[in-house]
Amino acid sequence: MNRAFTNILCADVKTSAWFYENMLGMTEHGDFGWFMLLGHPTMPGFELGLLDQSHDSVPGALAGLAPGIILTFVVADVAEYHDRAVQIGAQIIQAPVALPYGQTRLLLRDPAGTIIDISSPTR
Repeated sequence: MNRAFTNILCADVKTSAWFYENMLGMTEHGDFGWFMLLGHPTMPGFELGLLDQSHDSVPGALAGLAPGIILTFVVADVAEYHDRAVQIGAQIIQAPVALPYGQTRLLLRDPAGTIIDISSPTR
């Protein structure tokens, strides 16, 4: 695994970012409009993503859900993890799909219902 972070699905990315910046002293590491990545100056490697729940990158299977979290794990090859998900009978929300921003993403639900995003750079 190369990287892991939590994405919070939210109705207003900027308002959510303001909250985390002012409440916890987090700082912006990336702003894509529909997605912001925050970090903290005293916690290198810690990242929190804020994802607009109505953006096209959020698949229809998640539309209408209350705001919540997506755990994101960035790996070298998402296909390997798709095969593993099939083998263990994991609930697949979305088979690997290449997204326009250069990632290929697999979406799963863990046994508790948490959304798991396993992504790798699109080849």
